[in-house]
Amino acid sequence: MYQKTIAELAAGLRAGEFSSEELTRSYLDRIEKHDEKLNSVLTLTASAALEAAKAADKRLKNGDATMLTGIPYLHKDIFCTLGVRTSCGSRMLDNFEAPYDATVTAQLKEAGAVMLGKTNMDEFAMGSSNETSFYGPVKNPWDLERVPGGSSGGSAAAVAARLAPLATGTDTGGSIRQPAALCGVTGIKPSYGRVSRFGMIAFASSLDQGGPFATCAEDAAHMLEAMSGFDRRDSTSIDRPVDHYAEGLAEDLCGLKIGLPREYFGEGLDARVGAAVEAAIEEYRTLGAEVREISLPNASLAVPAYYVVAPAECSSNLSRMDGVRFGYRCDNPRDLEDLYTRSRGEGFGAEVKRRIMVGTYALSAGYYDAYYLKAQQVRRMIRDDFVRAFEDVDIIMGPVTPTTAFKLGEKADDPVTMYLSDTYTIAVNLAGLPAMSVPAGMAEGLPVGLQLIGNYFDEGRLLNAAHKFQQVTDWHTRMPAGFE
Repeated sequence: MYQKTIAELAAGLRAGEFSSEELTRSYLDRIEKHDEKLNSVLTLTASAALEAAKAADKRLKNGDATMLTGIPYLHKDIFCTLGVRTSCGSRMLDNFEAPYDATVTAQLKEAGAVMLGKTNMDEFAMGSSNETSFYGPVKNPWDLERVPGGSSGGSAAAVAARLAPLATGTDTGGSIRQPAALCGVTGIKPSYGRVSRFGMIAFASSLDQGGPFATCAEDAAHMLEAMSGFDRRDSTSIDRPVDHYAEGLAEDLCGLKIGLPREYFGEGLDARVGAAVEAAIEEYRTLGAEVREISLPNASLAVPAYYVVAPAECSSNLSRMDGVRFGYRCDNPRDLEDLYTRSRGEGFGAEVKRRIMVGTYALSAGYYDAYYLKAQQVRRMIRDDFVRAFEDVDIIMGPVTPTTAFKLGEKADDPVTMYLSDTYTIAVNLAGLPAMSVPAGMAEGLPVGLQLIGNYFDEGRLLNAAHKFQQVTDWHTRMPAGFE
């Protein structure tokens, strides 16, 4: 059953070929069998999952089911989940059980999806390799000595190994698309404001956005539709009707205008990754799309701008983690200052501390205008580049990452090199655009992802383009050895 699409699983549930309880048990068994090698699941909620599956079976019997009713999924451990540990991969929240559901959690419950557990992640979503987690690194199922990408590496690795048909993730600078590319699965970051951030523990509030992982675009379309919608509790949520993404998947691509940024195909791109991306783009020409070169002249400024904006916002958001109200508290503090200092010093990992320090500096008196304000001005320039590009093209395509998955520990001592892993993804978050990663080839046995970038709230067009590509290729169906 683990090789079936969501549509096939939903049809099987409705036809009575198997129950949600049986389907859920089969995935719980796969997690028990395989996850010891991957470390992708932090908390397995087996009892609650089986109860949810029984409730889903009743809904299916009564004819009150959605496409996701009875379908298991894994939830990134950044989404608050009532009564379940929500750790953000950090010692700081190791003992935190959320007292409420995030909006996304509630929406998936309402749809009847069955949560199997919570997935490992870079601490507070800060990382590009899933090595900063307090609970240890996640391994890439294609090569257990390599990273799965981050910060949503646990979700991507689990879907790649077919430990769940679907998983949630969040994307602040590429944290859905980059691990999707490195693990050979499909992942989509929607437009900023499309998916509620209420109950999604904040890293950088103007950049964070939730989205789904799946093996294929069709499955991602079903999950994204369930996750999307306006939420009055989220001041950044957009009051706009949700498209029926799955309905537009079959439209042909004749006349689709694809732009290739010349800045994404130059120095720094591994030749093998570039060759796979170019071969994928050639498939789009065959499908009737028109391909032209474009320019995003401020693309090189995205990484430096991001690493001012994101740390500044994280330093503000994480100030609430003080050892007083919730989370980790040091032993026997001498006074209030000692409580704050040791609780934060012992509760946060090195990467989180680094970003808090950078962000605090950038926001400090005398430096705000020189750093944070300047970065926001650059951010507007990057956005304007995309706005101009979309006057001439419908979709922008290019690589997701400059290389395939790198070895565990290879970049751990060089944060700048690690940050450059997101050089092709960060600009999308600064501009608030939708984008996705689609499996597009292999390079020496490791997956390569193709990035599709769309105009604001044009997720349907991205999913359509990805789906048509997946109808003529089989990259998304390939599984890592040892997980069959």
